[in-house]
Amino acid sequence: MKSAAGASANLQPMNFLPTRCPLIQAPMAGVQDARLAMAVGQAGGLGSLPAAMLSPEALAQQLQQLQGAGLPCNVNFFTHTPPAADDARQARWRAALAPYCAELGLDPDATPGAASRQPFGPAMAEVLEAFKPAVVSFHFGLPEPGLLARVKRLGALVLSSATTLEEGLWLQQHGADAVIAQGLEAGGHRGHFLGRDIAQQSDTLSLVGQLAGALSVPVIAAGGIANASDVRAALDRGASAVQVGTAFLLCHEAQTSALHRARLKDISAPTELTNLFSGGLARSLVNRVMRDLGPVSEAAPPFPLATAAIAPLRAAAEALGQDDFSPLWSGTKRSGCREVPAAEVVKALSAGWAR
Repeated sequence: MKSAAGASANLQPMNFLPTRCPLIQAPMAGVQDARLAMAVGQAGGLGSLPAAMLSPEALAQQLQQLQGAGLPCNVNFFTHTPPAADDARQARWRAALAPYCAELGLDPDATPGAASRQPFGPAMAEVLEAFKPAVVSFHFGLPEPGLLARVKRLGALVLSSATTLEEGLWLQQHGADAVIAQGLEAGGHRGHFLGRDIAQQSDTLSLVGQLAGALSVPVIAAGGIANASDVRAALDRGASAVQVGTAFLLCHEAQTSALHRARLKDISAPTELTNLFSGGLARSLVNRVMRDLGPVSEAAPPFPLATAAIAPLRAAAEALGQDDFSPLWSGTKRSGCREVPAAEVVKALSAGWAR
């Protein structure tokens, strides 16, 4: 596949994505596996596999399924630098959660488990070398040059997320073949890596316009895209493709939990950026712990260390049918979120390319 590096920002989508439709299903860890990626791929879009929470063995199994179906896919990784352990901060975090532990009969001082999200490393590079996926994407920047070179040698198209113009320019300079413009409307984790000041980040259409005007690689719009009109608006601002996540969360092929599905159906329910579930800012539907502690807490350890202490609370509450401590990832716009096969969502969004 020809690399898009150095191409014009006006390059047509079909020239850089190996699919009929320039639509990427956003990788969504915890709510999907190869089944959703295959359904999107069979409908003409690009299915994605989130790999940050998978072992190399599990990723290989998922890729075998996609390879067997003869479909291209996007494999997504995180590239964060794991933070050093901070016992004092972990103690403050456990203290903040202690009242909830008492309520649910849990030990707040139980030894927390390991971080659930791992950065891209040599073991995952070996899996990619065995399967040679068409597209590899990254969140929180790009891997170190040696690892990135291994991915490039596979002939894979390399994508990464930018939340500001500065990040987009950095990604282009350091080897990204296309840049995902992640607007503030997007659900899940923010992909920022050069700065965490939300005031410096913008809505999707504004960011797409900034990036399309400054970059020589294609720009992919992500965040707040729920229907064909949203697709057309992104294309009009200079996007060559779109990446969509929330609209697929209710699809039959998604693994979204019953509690999460119930909340997603309320399209007027508020969302907030929060660090309570992982330590990194991510957009979630508002629930009890976000209301009680505030969506952002200084007590929460940095990404991804906050997850370990809150995970037992999540499990205990969900067993009681409560979403009080669950990360309910969602973008700000859920009007396109429907309980239908993923192919129907792809078809509806594809109408945005009709002129």
